[in-house]
Amino acid sequence: MTPLEKAERACHAMWEQDDASKWLGMELGDVDAGRAVMTLLVKPHHCNGHKICHGGVIFSLADSAFAFACNSRNQSTVAQHNLINFLAPGKEGDVLTAVAEETYLKGRSGIYDIHVVNQHGTPIAEMRGMSRAIPGTLFDEEDER
Repeated sequence: MTPLEKAERACHAMWEQDDASKWLGMELGDVDAGRAVMTLLVKPHHCNGHKICHGGVIFSLADSAFAFACNSRNQSTVAQHNLINFLAPGKEGDVLTAVAEETYLKGRSGIYDIHVVNQHGTPIAEMRGMSRAIPGTLFDEEDER
């Protein structure tokens, strides 16, 4: 199985169980080993009292992309900690895209940079996520042989 095939299979298995991302309205895009893309159309219920996309929603989008990127090798992995910087507001009607890319992986620890932009390419947020592998996998690779 190629790294891309493994990433697609792992992310598909994870997506099937990810009710939170689906409930928020996210869509899983392209995936590869150490990389994942998520999108979200900002709707009225995503907006706060300032009529801009709630920071927690933007964080959730970035966090979901991060989760799929760090689980793309079929090793169960969770967030250890992360930091987000909000750069510009997301607005109702915007399509936000989060691209998570692995920058470091050794042993059980990984570092990922997540860039969130709107449909015009305007930077909305930057997040850095640190991951920690835990026991388990998303699918049984023995079944794939």
